[in-house]
Amino acid sequence: MKLIIATIKPFKLEEVREALTGIGVRGMMVTEIKGFGSQSGHTEIYRGAEYAVNFVPKIKLEIVVSSAMADQVVETIKSTAQTGKIGDGKIFVLDVSQAVRVRTGETDADAL
Repeated sequence: MKLIIATIKPFKLEEVREALTGIGVRGMMVTEIKGFGSQSGHTEIYRGAEYAVNFVPKIKLEIVVSSAMADQVVETIKSTAQTGKIGDGKIFVLDVSQAVRVRTGETDADAL
């Protein structure tokens, strides 16, 4: 099993969710986060005053899938979330050693 952690732009969330559901992803966790990468934030003007925005709003997706499905999920997120502009996000893939469904006690692939 693989844990896929992706950060994407907030306005891409629904499009990515629909694309992932379309390839068979049955669940994901979504968190609103703030962060910065290469762009190191930006400046905005509010009520005539310029100020620095050091942390940019992002969405973090956490998805656990079978190892066989991981590459397809990564490719789907990459192609759907991409705008071609700085700050499109990152995708990380980690190994998952165990999963348990709390309600039924099912483990590993059955728990997904």
